Amino acid sequence: MGEKKAGATQNEMVLQSVVTLLLILVACVELCDAATVVDVYRLIQYDMSGVPFGSRLASLNHHATSLHFPPGADLSRTVLIIPLRDLNITFLKDYISERQSLGGLLFLLPQILSFENGEGRAQDNQIQGKEQMKNLLADLEQLLVHLKIPYPVYFAFENDEMDAVLAEVKKNDATGQPATATTGGYKLVVSVPEPRKVASPTITNIQGWLPGLKADGDSNQLPTIAVVASYDTFGAAPALSVGSDSNGSGVVALLELARLFSLLYSNPKTRGRYNLLFGLTSGGPYNYNGTHKWLRSFDQRLRENIDYAICLNSIGSWDNELWIHVSKPPENAYIKQIFEGFSNVAEELGFHMGLKHKKINVSNPRVAWEHEQFSRLRVTAATLSALSAPPELLERTGGLSDSRHFVNETAIIRSVKLVAESLARHIYGHKGKGIQIFSDDSSLAVNPSYIRSWLDLLSRTPRVAPFLPKNDPFITALKKELADHTAEVNVQHDVFEGMFTFYDSTKASLNIYQVASVTFDLLLLLVLGSYLIVLFSFLVITTRGLDDLISIFRRPPSRKVKTA
Repeated sequence: MGEKKAGATQNEMVLQSVVTLLLILVACVELCDAATVVDVYRLIQYDMSGVPFGSRLASLNHHATSLHFPPGADLSRTVLIIPLRDLNITFLKDYISERQSLGGLLFLLPQILSFENGEGRAQDNQIQGKEQMKNLLADLEQLLVHLKIPYPVYFAFENDEMDAVLAEVKKNDATGQPATATTGGYKLVVSVPEPRKVASPTITNIQGWLPGLKADGDSNQLPTIAVVASYDTFGAAPALSVGSDSNGSGVVALLELARLFSLLYSNPKTRGRYNLLFGLTSGGPYNYNGTHKWLRSFDQRLRENIDYAICLNSIGSWDNELWIHVSKPPENAYIKQIFEGFSNVAEELGFHMGLKHKKINVSNPRVAWEHEQFSRLRVTAATLSALSAPPELLERTGGLSDSRHFVNETAIIRSVKLVAESLARHIYGHKGKGIQIFSDDSSLAVNPSYIRSWLDLLSRTPRVAPFLPKNDPFITALKKELADHTAEVNVQHDVFEGMFTFYDSTKASLNIYQVASVTFDLLLLLVLGSYLIVLFSFLVITTRGLDDLISIFRRPPSRKVKTA
């Protein structure tokens, strides 16, 4: 009975000891628990004509450092955190160009630029140095997308947790003790599989028709005016490329124009003798690849009946001047007629229209403006834009510097009025006459609320074509909206072809751990080891006696002594 009681007591002691040990282990684990978890957006990874560009890796598991790292420090296993406000483009360009070793890069963007920030539009006027910030983002983006970077590069938005982590990292760096396995600090971990090629990406074009009114007994095809806008984007971070201006503004304007002319065409008495074709195209950043495929799908008869096409591009950020870009010489009678029509309306609305001519080279695959795809098929076309010069390839395609905060709703409204009045005067033969069909006090007035709601939607919807499946809700929404205002809507899905190859893994979760130094780990190990030795000794003494404990550590006799 006494032995059972002693055994039970010993078991309780063992259980208490195990529980104590577990509590110590839990405390140790807590010391390495994630300090915070944030969403991060990876720098785009792509190949152009087989040449690699962008960030070539995705997974991270390195300590953090700041721009205050000691000179000559080895950063090969370190992630450099750079807030946008502290960014020096020259330093970054030199560091990357010199191929200095680095574990990874993390750029912190102001929270105000997050498209998930519901109050972003209301706080627009509060952005300090807005134009400077926009230019800095544009420079950063152009630098990163045209380089091959052999380590992970991510973007994140500032918040209280990130600010606290960065402040602590800066403090450690300032004391000459950057985070390492020896000193401890913060560790940044992104656990994702290595990026894979996006298999068979698609591009989707959407078109809607408003048929004109034929005269009785007229068997001839009516002429067609096409209004076109490319809706997809490209940027340093695909998951952040919302393109509010390029080309969200063009898409918004097209939808509002479709709504306005649907009101006119719904009544046979005001229906014009022109068909109106509204086209939302994909592949804009890639030489307007989708526009090319869309036009090639037209039969010859339809192409020949296009009177002219007006393409809308980046019309959401201008003050007093818009530009019409053409491929045919300005002396061409039809180009002159189109420009004069737009210029007259612009003058009435209180701003200036400029005309830019750029001759196309059919042998050159580079297509700077969407209207050039029409011109290559001998269809008269022009692009309306706030840009006075054609952008370079993958430039001004709706990236980081093109957010809701840099777009002026009033500019879009004025652009819509310009196009609507110019088209109406052409359709109804009111050339040169100061007649306002879409006046502000009429039922045909431009609707600012409609423009604002669609602009808000586009400004929170990343639209990089290879990552936008053909059944994406956004494409469905565009199709439905166009169907509400046009008589016939068609959707064209095609394979994305060309010199570009894209890789997945565009968004991830970043776990930030506060880890202890190796010295702390050794001390903890020493404490645990001592505790286990004491526990073992105590249990042996209480169950078997001190002599048995001593005999465990006593050297056993040799075989020769045993034999004797």
